[in-house]
Amino acid sequence: MSTEQNLAKQFGKVGVLFGGRSAEREVSLMSGTGVLQALRSKGVDAHPFDPAERSLAELAAEKFDRVFIALHGRYGEDGSLQGALEQLGIPYTGPGVMASAIAMDKIMTKRIWLGHELPTPRFVVLDGLATSRETLREVPDVLGLPLMLKAPHEGSTIGISKVAGYSDMQEGFALCAKYDDVVLAEEFVRGRELTVPVLGKGRQARALPVIEIRAPEGNYDYQHKYFGDETKYLCPAPLDAALTQRIQELAVQAFNALGCRGWSRVDFMLRESDNEPFLLEINTSPGMTGHSLVPMSAREDGLSYEDLCCEILKLAALDCTPSKDWTPPASA
Repeated sequence: MSTEQNLAKQFGKVGVLFGGRSAEREVSLMSGTGVLQALRSKGVDAHPFDPAERSLAELAAEKFDRVFIALHGRYGEDGSLQGALEQLGIPYTGPGVMASAIAMDKIMTKRIWLGHELPTPRFVVLDGLATSRETLREVPDVLGLPLMLKAPHEGSTIGISKVAGYSDMQEGFALCAKYDDVVLAEEFVRGRELTVPVLGKGRQARALPVIEIRAPEGNYDYQHKYFGDETKYLCPAPLDAALTQRIQELAVQAFNALGCRGWSRVDFMLRESDNEPFLLEINTSPGMTGHSLVPMSAREDGLSYEDLCCEILKLAALDCTPSKDWTPPASA
């Protein structure tokens, strides 16, 4: 039996979920298209499914044996879809319900990391609906300048503003508040931007090679992340062996602290003054586009894009395995 036939038999009928209703729909469409083509090239019986255009009833009717989640942001990466798949009994890629929900919330993520004594920049939580100008002006006194303002439930650098002075606080806050009811004000760590993909679960989780991101003027925004060619990616990042190992170990610790499984990508800042790493956030359904970082790191580790998709799909699982003895109650 060929490798393709083995994979087709192992995976069965596979749904690739992409598109969706979040602010990251455009990126998700690109990710999902790439994943779908990659799986089909390996002989997998893969089918597209856009939750923005089709219902959960239709998802159940497809009778997928497992699904690859290529959705980004709300309604796909935040635990809500994962909960539906648990109810339907369809194994899915990426972390489970609780880990997905926590990781989608940058504030809760930071609180858990701090509880595990993992380093993350200092922060202040602001009410997106009722924070006064006076309160906003006090934030730089606590965190220093510059600082970052973030919509804590968005990804792909959507709803992020760098504040250079007191006069920028109101405008930056208003931008973030468009996307969220709360705003995360975070200490700005000056230094190098790094990211580390993690594959596996628990003790078997492993970090892939570290990538350094060098964006024009340090501005790694939505355009530079997905559509421009000016950003430079160094993989593996030019770090000494001891620091590389420390950052990879920290990525796995951050992954496990949230209860993640399957795959994720952990973002860091490496402070220039002392080479101390700080955890920024974790992405539980990272991009899989032509500009995306997980495939780049995997290639350095010897995994092609197609093989990476299959490795992720192999890790598809459920938080709760249905009992074999359970049968639906008889209808009245």
